[in-house]
Amino acid sequence: MIITRTPFRISFFGGGTDFAEFYKEHGGAVLSTAIDKYCYVNVRHLPRFFDYASELCYSEIERVNHVSEVKHPLIREALKMLDMHEIRLSYESDIPARSGMGTSSAFAVGMLNAFHSIKGQYMSKKQLADEAIYLERVQCKEVGGIQDQIATAYGGMNKIEFGDFGYIVKPEVIYPIRKRKLNSHLMLFFTGFSRYSFEISVRTRAQIKNKEKELLEMKQLVEEAEKILTDKNKDLNDFGRLLDYNWKLKRGLNEEISTDATDLIYHKAKAAGALGGKLLGAGGGGFILLYAELDRQASIRYALNDLLYVPFKFDEEGAKVIYYEPETYVPTGTKREISDDVRYDDFQEKWIDNTPKLLKLTAQTNKHDKNQAVYKHQG
Repeated sequence: MIITRTPFRISFFGGGTDFAEFYKEHGGAVLSTAIDKYCYVNVRHLPRFFDYASELCYSEIERVNHVSEVKHPLIREALKMLDMHEIRLSYESDIPARSGMGTSSAFAVGMLNAFHSIKGQYMSKKQLADEAIYLERVQCKEVGGIQDQIATAYGGMNKIEFGDFGYIVKPEVIYPIRKRKLNSHLMLFFTGFSRYSFEISVRTRAQIKNKEKELLEMKQLVEEAEKILTDKNKDLNDFGRLLDYNWKLKRGLNEEISTDATDLIYHKAKAAGALGGKLLGAGGGGFILLYAELDRQASIRYALNDLLYVPFKFDEEGAKVIYYEPETYVPTGTKREISDDVRYDDFQEKWIDNTPKLLKLTAQTNKHDKNQAVYKHQG
């Protein structure tokens, strides 16, 4: 059994410049952080006692006999890509899906981490990010940027730069007290509205050519925000004011990024003392992030008392395996090589020494048990 934990992320500045259509021509940059709200993916091989081969538990429960029957696109394509069979997968999350915190990408990273781990394969954070980007953007053909997969895999607070070279992750080096102060000045509220980022991202991408000026300015704001964080002599409250300016720019990219309801929430928060903020993710709903000094936060919570307040801390670890108990799994079907010198056969309940010759698993079956694998020495 494998259990992975993957953090969700908050993107401060640069969203939209991580679309390939933009950064391959102009370069891109985002400033983001992972937080201590996580998704958990539990994976093990399903015993062969049931009338289905795999069980997948998320907001729905799927029980299937073949990968092609899987409805969830990310799970289906990941199973195909990594040749996974007879799996029981369960997904749990600290926050709801479609809320602007990179939930889909965090799930992709956590699932891939679990699949590789159950195969006994170590994956670096870069490998996980790259594979999650490929899974979502190529295999599933989902429209969007690539910052979420990177932020959730790496963890920490980073500036991520994009270009025709790919991407570079640069951890932010911030004086610890200043970083804690930043954390204390950030407030997170759930608006109660969920949205499909795919639809908003499609229309945002279509506007990239027409909004290059705004996106170039949003990219420049990443540098300004970084200077505020890393220079102890600068006023940290300027970070909040910059969030406010950035939000006004982002709203101009696509009219669907904000709604009348979310605009009202933001105006109420500013009237109560927030210096700035933004709707997280592609827009349209989900979580709203606010920056406010400590003495103004009670007023803001009172003004937004119909919303759920979600306190958080920054995460520094990124994607990780929190429980690892490897299994012996012998797939049936096509011919496969087994390269271990010694292995334990669960079916025969004994150790097999295959040091002298390479063992191969053949596709022969026992006429009394169609699932019974038959081993033969080759050579």
